[in-house]
Amino acid sequence: MSKIAILTGATGGLGQAFVEELLKEEIDEIWAIARNAEKLDSIQFKYGDRIRPIRCDLSNSDDLSELSHLIHDEKPDIRILINNAGTGRMGKYSDFTDEETERLIDLNCKALCLLCGYAIPFMSAGARILNISSASAFQPTPYINLYAASKVFVRSYSRALNVELKDKGITCTAVCPGWIDTDMLQKEYNGKPVRFPGIVPPARVVKQALRDSAKSRDMSVCSFFVKYEHFMSKILPQKRIMKIWMNGIKDYV
Repeated sequence: MSKIAILTGATGGLGQAFVEELLKEEIDEIWAIARNAEKLDSIQFKYGDRIRPIRCDLSNSDDLSELSHLIHDEKPDIRILINNAGTGRMGKYSDFTDEETERLIDLNCKALCLLCGYAIPFMSAGARILNISSASAFQPTPYINLYAASKVFVRSYSRALNVELKDKGITCTAVCPGWIDTDMLQKEYNGKPVRFPGIVPPARVVKQALRDSAKSRDMSVCSFFVKYEHFMSKILPQKRIMKIWMNGIKDYV
């Protein structure tokens, strides 16, 4: 039985950093999942035959159903599941269409839960789940409200799932990075360049996340800057933290 890792959002900056680290693990095959078939082929060409490209739109119910059937048909030994796919942008509530709101929730929350449900029956002791949350899950975050709220869900779901899976010897880790230097970041808002305090490269987040999951931690927080944010979120009133946040983004909203 093949030992595999499943990685969603495999073609993005964080996804490719995960690919590079997963290739160092005792894994026979990495199921690289993303929407863009051409980019997936490029990943396979770049990293070799251990990459199995799987085109799947995780916000589409039919595609999710096909992925579920694939897992059940092949019955692989899933050693690592990384729910990395996600979407989000800065904007006020009225900037989002109904379709955009639905897709964000479907991708960031619904698909993540379904994939955990698909994978867990094929995981055994020592297997690991990493769900990508965010430092924005530590408190309410205006103007990335929808994205941040979805990451609160991911963080809470993952930490609780970790407790439920203890008797199986499976770890679930909520990965809570701050700003990551990837193409997902909105580099300009209302014509002004956006500053990203504490920004780190994807590889740093990935290495920390895999180390923390290997140590059976239910949460991974990368960099002193984000650890400080996490600490402050515990001791300051959330209204105060939101005021600090709003002061930091006043040039963009």
